Amino acid sequence: MSQPILSAETKSLLSSLNAQREHVLGILEGLDESALRRPVLPSGWTCLGLVRHLALDVEQFWFRGTVAGEPVDLESGDGAWRVAPDVSAEAVFDSYLQEIELANAIIAATPLDAAPAWWPAELFRDLPPRNLRETILHVITETACHAGHLDAARELIDGRTWLILTE
Repeated sequence: MSQPILSAETKSLLSSLNAQREHVLGILEGLDESALRRPVLPSGWTCLGLVRHLALDVEQFWFRGTVAGEPVDLESGDGAWRVAPDVSAEAVFDSYLQEIELANAIIAATPLDAAPAWWPAELFRDLPPRNLRETILHVITETACHAGHLDAARELIDGRTWLILTE
């Protein structure tokens, strides 16, 4: 099966999105299960919980749910941020990588101006439906924001930093 030919704009958006996804994965590289599950901020979220949130509330919800119109089971409240003790870190990372792969296939197969196949008006009463381009930009922003959160958490855990430019 041949790959769809992507426009220059789609390639650029995917490149930016993939850079943020790689940042999320890269800043957590080398942390053991205990460190990934340890909350380091007063709010109590964990690095592993944030990755699960990105998999479910971001990648799955926005691309599979809204763009493609697939039925998705949404966690209530902050449920997507919680990782059960019997769920391994590897399983959470695998889920995130799988959602990225599925999202990229949806992006490749969908015109940037396409309206969402499903829009949760009950969740977003004052937000008009986003086309794919706007959805990708939203996910880039959200992923970059959370990559920054993970930068701070990682520095608090063991002092490691991703990239700091100084004069």
